[in-house]
Amino acid sequence: MQRNRLAAETSPYLLQHADNPVDWYPWGEQALLAAKQDNKPILLSIGYSACHWCHVMAHESFEDPATAALMNQLFVNIKVDREERPDLDKIYQVAQQLITHGSGGWPLTMFLTPGEQAPFFGGTYFPKEPRYGMPAFSDLLRRVADYYREHGAEIAKQNEQLKLAFAGLAPEPAAAGVTLDESPLREARAALERSFDAGFGGFSQAPKFPHPGSIERCMRHWYGTSTQPSPDLKSLYMASLTLTRMAEGGIYDQLGGGFSRYSVDGHWMIPHFEKMLYDNGQLLCEFSRASLATGEALYARIAGETADWVLRDMHSPAGGFYSSLDADSEGREGKFYVWTPSEIQALLTPQEYAAFSRRFGLDRSANFEGEWHLHIYETIDVIAALLGESAQAVAALIESARAKLLKVRELRVWPARDEKILTAWNALMIKGLAIAARALHRPDLADAATEAVDFIRRTLWRDGRLLATYKDGRAHLPAYLDDYAFLADALLELLQTRWRSSDVEFARQLTDVLLSQFEDAGSGGFFFTAADHEQLIHRSKTFSDDAIPSGNGVAGSVLCRLGYLLGELPYLDAAERTLRAAWPMLQQYPLAHMSLVNALEDFLASTQILIIRGDAPRVERWSASLSALYAPTRMIFAIPRDAAELPSALAAKRATAGTVAYVCAGMTCSAPLNDLESIALELKLR
Repeated sequence: MQRNRLAAETSPYLLQHADNPVDWYPWGEQALLAAKQDNKPILLSIGYSACHWCHVMAHESFEDPATAALMNQLFVNIKVDREERPDLDKIYQVAQQLITHGSGGWPLTMFLTPGEQAPFFGGTYFPKEPRYGMPAFSDLLRRVADYYREHGAEIAKQNEQLKLAFAGLAPEPAAAGVTLDESPLREARAALERSFDAGFGGFSQAPKFPHPGSIERCMRHWYGTSTQPSPDLKSLYMASLTLTRMAEGGIYDQLGGGFSRYSVDGHWMIPHFEKMLYDNGQLLCEFSRASLATGEALYARIAGETADWVLRDMHSPAGGFYSSLDADSEGREGKFYVWTPSEIQALLTPQEYAAFSRRFGLDRSANFEGEWHLHIYETIDVIAALLGESAQAVAALIESARAKLLKVRELRVWPARDEKILTAWNALMIKGLAIAARALHRPDLADAATEAVDFIRRTLWRDGRLLATYKDGRAHLPAYLDDYAFLADALLELLQTRWRSSDVEFARQLTDVLLSQFEDAGSGGFFFTAADHEQLIHRSKTFSDDAIPSGNGVAGSVLCRLGYLLGELPYLDAAERTLRAAWPMLQQYPLAHMSLVNALEDFLASTQILIIRGDAPRVERWSASLSALYAPTRMIFAIPRDAAELPSALAAKRATAGTVAYVCAGMTCSAPLNDLESIALELKLR
């Protein structure tokens, strides 16, 4: 079979379509030139490898010779992996919503003019045959092609209106006289309580997403009130209930660890089974932080098991982390994960089955298409009482059963794994591993995080600029705002886990590129693409969080924290410009801008920084002791006496004969402190 042009790509999603009879192009000069020369509209299809409905549309339409022939006759067809080209996805998702007044999603199907690549019609999934109130895809193709030929003037008018709509997406920044204050923090707290599900946790109804940024905001708000006469325990409760119900639910892989994308129900029971690196990196952060804040063994266990899953199933031999696991295997969503009671009973001892079946609901009705997806139903103590065993004995039986079932599950046909390595998503996981290494006292997680940083520097950092993606020995595509901001953020966390002077220099270099290539010098904030990026119909500048935090929000926090750490006033000025650019949205819609709310708190709180200097073993012991408490607006760096090439602001904090610490708030630092009691007192005072 002759393969199409996608056969030369590295993206697993594009390669899935390389054998289609559709004459697909990747996005690029060749495709855009062909559309102009033939005066054919562009059919742009955007998806990703773990997307269930992308697979459905591919099987129904893109693999069908008759549909493919029609596509080839009427359009120049371009296939895009949204994970490699989030710049294109951001533009055309917004365009689809503006044109159709509907919601976005994947697969995204857009029809563009050949000259400007301006969208004039679109949607998401279209069926091969008429159903769900939608026309057959082949009928739609004919209608769109006819409309393009016959309504050029209307399309041109719509395109002008679309340009105006794009231009109006970003509001005017706060005026110079406006004072940035804590009002968005208070409104964010109120909005979280209004959206909170008091029965099952979370901040939405079905479908229910993890929203790690909302969990983090609750934790940070609680901490901010913890020294007050009436601390906000409701904030801690909202975070804790959400984490607990997720840990007990089917959104969490009860055998192998790690979280699926979202729950289709409001009880966290049945997930959409795809597992994404970015979700797990963020949730690893939140469970690790919660274990520090509460001392709950459950949170530490979930953090540890999630990290174990990442290292076991998503770790590339080269050092980076793979992107995702598909929802489907053997043509069925969730097939890899579900069981029947008879299957499980045959693998376990009677005692194991008696405990395991009650724990995970095998004694109840099937919960997923006639089979059982594991979800915690009963507590260990209740099962122990029912079986006349100790809680420790029941827990041991369940752990033994889990290990046996996981070993058997490993032999099943696996979901496809997307093995491209994305800089931004790896940064989210590096951050999670660094925090988990400290919270769980696991140096192996710090090793993995360090290895991933070294992989990125070795393969994705070229001539002072980042690349966005790597696979099969090939790194390519200019990096985006998220790549730079997330990686600098991750380096600040990893530096608190183990000091390397090269990492603080790398963070500085990344931040300098942010300022030189991405900042909107006129209005503040950062564009999603660099100044020298390919020119598209719109240069996006977005502030709201999505499945991943806003690049502007993370950049704002990085600029605050790195600015105070290194004494760099230009970084702090850029952070303020970013917050001013986002101020109208922070005031009106804080729930959609949690990362920026955190950046605002970092800016207003003048991040507390503790620098410990001395011999390596002792500074590490001091750091471990002082890091045992949850303190989201504090950073602790243990810098060995012999650390070389320190930035001047850090080199000035010299190691004396013994071990000393400097406690800084904003630009003001204490005198050297030489015992833990004095340090603890100074931290409280500041």
